[in-house]
Amino acid sequence: MTEEKQNVFADGILKDRVAFVTGGGTGITGGVARALAEAGARVALVSRKLEHLEPAAAKIREAGGKALAVAADVRDYAAVERALAATLERFGRVDIAVNGAAGNFLCKAEELSPNGFGTVVDIDLKGTFNVCRAAFEELKKNGGQILNISATLHYLGTPMQLHVSAAKAGVDALTRNLAVEWGRHGIRVNAIAPGPIEDTEGMSRLVPEPVKERLRRQIPLGRFGRIRDIEQCAVFLCSDAAAYINGAVIVVDGGHWLGSNRMVG
Repeated sequence: MTEEKQNVFADGILKDRVAFVTGGGTGITGGVARALAEAGARVALVSRKLEHLEPAAAKIREAGGKALAVAADVRDYAAVERALAATLERFGRVDIAVNGAAGNFLCKAEELSPNGFGTVVDIDLKGTFNVCRAAFEELKKNGGQILNISATLHYLGTPMQLHVSAAKAGVDALTRNLAVEWGRHGIRVNAIAPGPIEDTEGMSRLVPEPVKERLRRQIPLGRFGRIRDIEQCAVFLCSDAAAYINGAVIVVDGGHWLGSNRMVG
């Protein structure tokens, strides 16, 4: 069985559940949406542009899953509410909210404009809050889960990534605070912090080729991650197998952030 097809979870582990996935058309959260569908969930894919969503939704349906594509800008709370209403109209419930909508670009701090900083914070952090807040009543009703996609950039003080580091640090804080406040409602709130994931646009666009080998050598497991690594963690956290995990930020990076300062030969 190929790496792309391998799934360590039994089919149907998320049967009868509905996942609302932002940024679900491409990249890491596109993979998460597919994995949740493979595990039996019905999924609503949410992004600003339908052209990013329709092909992903079609692939899920072709594989036997159920998927809905809904255009919405997560920075706009009213748009998020409309997308949730469309999901409820189609599937009748929402059990899982995955916050993967994100923006990023390389920029030195001294050259970063207030607008550029604010745009990334608005998408990554404000967008995550908007989805969590809009989905609260439905998740409370169903004892649902929130899964936020964070990063490890702010653990390392990554150059030219001040804006997204600040936003993702906020996502980590939001994850922990909501876990404490909403746990009494039966809502679990967790996050995944991916490290370098090679089969993503971000890796090809943001990491220059000369840097990649040096970066790989800093990873104790000796390889870059793949989207499938994040998918499997996401399915676990959204399943009953993680029923007592709440407020965790799970780092999935092969040990990179721990080993990034070690001497490499």
